[in-house]
Amino acid sequence: MTDAQGEIAAGRRFGFGRNWSDFLDGLTPERIQRAEAALADMLGSTSLAGKSLLDIGSGSGLSSLAARRLGASVTAFDYDPESVDAANRLKARERPSDDGWTIAVGSVLDEAAMARLPAFDIVYSWGVLHHTGALWRALDIAAGKVRPGGTLFVALYNDQGWISRYWSAVKRLYNAGPFWRMAMIAVHAPYLFGARYVLRLLTGRLHLERGMSMWHDMLDWLGGYPFEVATPASVTAFCRARGFDPARVVTCGGRHGCNEFVLVRRS
Repeated sequence: MTDAQGEIAAGRRFGFGRNWSDFLDGLTPERIQRAEAALADMLGSTSLAGKSLLDIGSGSGLSSLAARRLGASVTAFDYDPESVDAANRLKARERPSDDGWTIAVGSVLDEAAMARLPAFDIVYSWGVLHHTGALWRALDIAAGKVRPGGTLFVALYNDQGWISRYWSAVKRLYNAGPFWRMAMIAVHAPYLFGARYVLRLLTGRLHLERGMSMWHDMLDWLGGYPFEVATPASVTAFCRARGFDPARVVTCGGRHGCNEFVLVRRS
């Protein structure tokens, strides 16, 4: 049993890999196209040909696939072996003989392993670093793998003050066992899934950005633990101090969810 699997069994970590594996069963070509378009939009380019990209916390492998379809060579890793299995399943399905996309088990907090990696043109980590249990250390290590002139693209949970503390308690309960998992879903699904579905249907935004599934997105939100948050100002200040300037910042306002940061390392 790996460290990740032990933490999941003990209720200290959400089983992201199980959720991603289930998500892949419903992954369509249209969702892949949306993920590719979303990545190109945030990076401001429809081609990543000749670029190297490090995907930290690759999850289902969908973002890695999107980057590969845009032309980048991709090195991906995830702490959860089941996530790595899911990503390998996606690769076998979509690009079975692609030697420009590698996937492995790994942790951004493993400084020795990270030091062995080269610098990358793009370091990408969407909704991952806040689940390490050491957000700022993880962000520091991730930023250190961006080459001068390269790009850091991260998405981190928004700090809502006391509301974030509420969600932290929900996530702990969700991972405490099957009873609490079902209770948290029953209590929150009418808002996180039902009302959200209706609102997006009425506003013509039924398809989620990045090719995500609304149901699996809800489970990720309810169960995602460890859980840390950060304000947009604190993230940009932290990265500026490490030689990065923001190229694009997309916030979720005062709502829960992720703020997205595209930052360029000074040459």
